[in-house]
Amino acid sequence: MTWPLARRTAREAVKPLEAVELALPDAVGFALASGVRALADQPTCDTSAMDGYAVAGPGPGPWTVAGRVAAGDPVPDTTLQSGEAFGVATGAPVPAGSDLVIPVERCTVEGSRLVEQAQCQHSGCRHSGCQHPVPAQVGKNIRRRGEDWSAGDELVPAGSAVSPAVLGLAAGAGHDTLLVHRRPRVAVIVTGDELLHAGPPRPGRVRDAIGPMLPGLLMGADLIGTNHVRDDPSALGDALTTHRRVSPPALTSATQADVLVTCGATSVGPADHLRRVLHDLDAEILVSGVACRPGHPMLLATLPDGRCVVGLPGNPFAAFAAVLTLLQPLLSTLGGHAPHPPITARLTQVEAHPRDTRLVPVTRRGDNAMPVGHDRPGSLWGAALADALAVVPPGHQGGEVELISAQAGQVPV
Repeated sequence: MTWPLARRTAREAVKPLEAVELALPDAVGFALASGVRALADQPTCDTSAMDGYAVAGPGPGPWTVAGRVAAGDPVPDTTLQSGEAFGVATGAPVPAGSDLVIPVERCTVEGSRLVEQAQCQHSGCRHSGCQHPVPAQVGKNIRRRGEDWSAGDELVPAGSAVSPAVLGLAAGAGHDTLLVHRRPRVAVIVTGDELLHAGPPRPGRVRDAIGPMLPGLLMGADLIGTNHVRDDPSALGDALTTHRRVSPPALTSATQADVLVTCGATSVGPADHLRRVLHDLDAEILVSGVACRPGHPMLLATLPDGRCVVGLPGNPFAAFAAVLTLLQPLLSTLGGHAPHPPITARLTQVEAHPRDTRLVPVTRRGDNAMPVGHDRPGSLWGAALADALAVVPPGHQGGEVELISAQAGQVPV
């Protein structure tokens, strides 16, 4: 399967998970299951944007000061008539009939008499005898009711990630909770008799680099467990059935996984049992190998109970490429995240493959992407130095290419 089709297949293989209602502090990082709508006008009444005086009638006055209102006070139970003024604080409701608010630094008040010190129309003019003063304009420094939004307006669409700014906006719009899609739950199964999980590698044994890498690449999913199993089909089959899905979904069940991620055993060697085990479990294979380098033995399947299985190759950089190709798009859809437009950059100095898509570690400098090298399938050195992986189509002759972030959580898929 081509790389673009494989990635699209992963996105479309599932639907967003069910919606849950969370208190605002708990919703950060989740995707909205419904848009955030305003529960009230913003502002809820005509409000002063300055400390000063709300006035009725043209400047420069004089006006008679009829009262004062502070932020947090109710709307004054009065209507200003021409020639009247009301002292106001920033954020305070202004009386009905207010034409504008004059900042306090431009006001001269003697007793109850207010006069505006009109500004000169010449920028930077400071001489007191200017012959061209300009009074403040009608409507100046008043935020009218509903000026930002009206009750019922959609402020943030469904599918958006709940960032700290979205959280603050939702609170400002009147919400105490948000309806979001629950996070996918992921179980990881690491295979390989040759793997070490502590200490330095030695002849015939290598450190597991994929297991430690995966948690930071799960795009907001919850890792519920990691199993290390020997190169044996029965052990792999047992691991795939351990994190079984119960019906109906029990959100509190620690054994329930939405996605199973296997590391290794995806190729066709004597120790690569995944395809045979999936066949025995009556799984449907959606992606069986992808025309890309590295990572071509990657796999995507669904089990009869609806769980997804993402098979990552055993080489660390190949597994990294498979995460970005299949796992992250799958998790993004399950979590309800809307896809984002691709980020591109100009790429040169890279030799394209004649048939396969290449995923090349690069750093971004302005509008250009520069290869960092060290991109063999068995090494994460290049990926560790990179900002992104450049997607180099077959036969690419230079120019714009898509970039996928190599940093956890940087660019949604």
